[in-house]
Amino acid sequence: MSGSEQLARLFAPRSVAIIGASADPKRIGGRPIGAMLARGFTGRIMPVNPNRPEIQGLPAYASVADLPETPDVAIIAVPAALVADTVSALAGRGVPAAIVFSAGFAEMGGEGEREQARVVAAAQAGNMRLVGPNTLGLFDMRSGFYGTFTSVFEGGFPDVGRIGIASQSGAYCGHLVAVMRERGLGIATAVMTGNEADISIGDVIGRMVEDPEIDVIAAYAEGINKGDSFIRALEAARQARKPVVVMKVGRSAIGGAAAISHTASIAGDDAVTSAVLEEFGAVQARTTDEMLDIAQLATRKIYPAKNTLGVITVSGGAGVVISDAAEELGLDMPQMPAASQARLKEILPYAAPRNPVDATAQVLNDLSLLGQFGEAVVKEGGYSSILGFLTYTADAPSLSARLREQFRLLKDAYPDRLYVLSLVAGAERVREFEADGFTVFADPTRATVAISAMGTFGAGFARQPGQPPLTVPKVGLPSSNPSEAEAKKLLAQAGIASVPEEVCATADAAVAAAAQFGFPVVLKIVSPDILHKTEIGGVLLDVADEAGVRAGFATLIERAKAHAPQARIEGVLVARQLKGGVECILGIHRDPVFGPVAMVGLGGVFVEIVKDVAFRRCPFGVDVAERMIRSLKGAPLLLGARGRPKADIKALAEMLSRLSSFAHGQGEKLQSIDLNPVIVLPVGHGAYAADAVIEIGGGDGH
Repeated sequence: MSGSEQLARLFAPRSVAIIGASADPKRIGGRPIGAMLARGFTGRIMPVNPNRPEIQGLPAYASVADLPETPDVAIIAVPAALVADTVSALAGRGVPAAIVFSAGFAEMGGEGEREQARVVAAAQAGNMRLVGPNTLGLFDMRSGFYGTFTSVFEGGFPDVGRIGIASQSGAYCGHLVAVMRERGLGIATAVMTGNEADISIGDVIGRMVEDPEIDVIAAYAEGINKGDSFIRALEAARQARKPVVVMKVGRSAIGGAAAISHTASIAGDDAVTSAVLEEFGAVQARTTDEMLDIAQLATRKIYPAKNTLGVITVSGGAGVVISDAAEELGLDMPQMPAASQARLKEILPYAAPRNPVDATAQVLNDLSLLGQFGEAVVKEGGYSSILGFLTYTADAPSLSARLREQFRLLKDAYPDRLYVLSLVAGAERVREFEADGFTVFADPTRATVAISAMGTFGAGFARQPGQPPLTVPKVGLPSSNPSEAEAKKLLAQAGIASVPEEVCATADAAVAAAAQFGFPVVLKIVSPDILHKTEIGGVLLDVADEAGVRAGFATLIERAKAHAPQARIEGVLVARQLKGGVECILGIHRDPVFGPVAMVGLGGVFVEIVKDVAFRRCPFGVDVAERMIRSLKGAPLLLGARGRPKADIKALAEMLSRLSSFAHGQGEKLQSIDLNPVIVLPVGHGAYAADAVIEIGGGDGH
């Protein structure tokens, strides 16, 4: 049986065995049976308990060996010490998949990790897939399969729908189910992955992509454990045009390498995961409401590749709220055509027809205004997404039916647009509007966030393959951290240019080098044992003449010996001091899940304080590198803001792409690279690394 078939059986089994079954439907081993019986599961349920001949009205079996048939899925609810033997027995029967409720494994560390490894080995020996251990399991609303012991269903069952939930947390998944139930959002299936000893959140998303009855996937993740399956699933979803919205929690920076690598100190696991989601057109949600808002709107299956927002409102204040939110999100709100604005002004002189188009409270006196203004927005504005702000007027008995009619006519005439309404009304009234094909939000900001997400999905679905990564020669790395000069020589082999420089062992050699480069010059101490030279005063700028070079040489040697007496001193590096450029930082950080990740940002306060940076998995082409650069908040400094000369962005993008290819080809030996600063000169004059630090895996550099 293929892996895909195993997961298909897991989601919708024809038969299920419960090992450790309980007659009490409120106990862990009894809840799945009680829920399946209550919801009309049509498959065979086989409780296993050596102490009872019958459980909840079903025949019970003493052991796995006594089962009358091999189930598609087994639910394991026995003490941790018995799990490995139970898995072995099930694998011996050829059971395709098991759900392990039992806790006390890797989440406990030490012996728990070793016991979990035994469980996995037992499953693999029989080609059996595992959910868990330490999981609340999974359920499928369509088939009535409830392989879970969550208590959320005591409050009622949600509607059957077309949203799939993948969650690493069982309790939080239950919370999502409860919120969706209250909001009337339908669920197809939900899987809680627990410890992910085998089946990971990426595997679950991948299976949901293959399910034709799931349109939208909502995922809750605390950390991605298996990067390859996660990436495969996101790309499969993108190609299948299935939106994935992810609530990623846990924003701590990864420790370890952060002590040495500037890039690593900025690249927390959340920043890297965000970059991966962006790469595949998935959307990251910040809150539960945001995730469910986006999932709800996504079920409309309209994803504008070039998203523009047109707003029709009865409140100028709401228009400002929406405009503010759209600007923060980068959601384009073009003005209405001038002729349209003039015509609407003739109809209602005190209207504000720019966009948002404010029909004012006058619509209470003349509802036809709403139709006229709305049609102008949709037909003449050409917006892909339409947001109507009706507030409490939609609930007024004297207005509601006619408002519905105005918007319904509009939608029927132009059905290819994404329509959202922001209004406050009773549940029944909201259902009426939603039955007409509108998604309703009380809060206009939440509506705008959801609309923006549909554009992100659309752009991801429409994205064509980019330029291939630049090819660089294979460069051998040393066994320990190289000095700055050695690092630059290694990078030069990959076509990454550095500032003209020379390592000098004597003051006379330094003077000669400075004369060759031309003053002013930069002097730096050279030592593989001193990575952060500025911290010991190991860098001197604006050295203007021969006397300054001689004095600076002596000063650097003295400071190095005073601050790091054990350090190996290779000399002093003399470099041309470039003028008129913009300082940037390029870096590589080896993420433990996704491998080498590249970073670009502007130097100085932009990276230190604002953390204005962009990340991307390696390798990638020059086109992606340029998009990363242009996405920076400080990009105007490179684009010629306030009379500055335009910087050579193409040269910087090529350097970044080459760096990504270099890092990708090095494997796990490369821990990090920092090029800080990179001087980007005006257009046509190139970009040059003024400093370079390469950290070799496992080395502490001291």
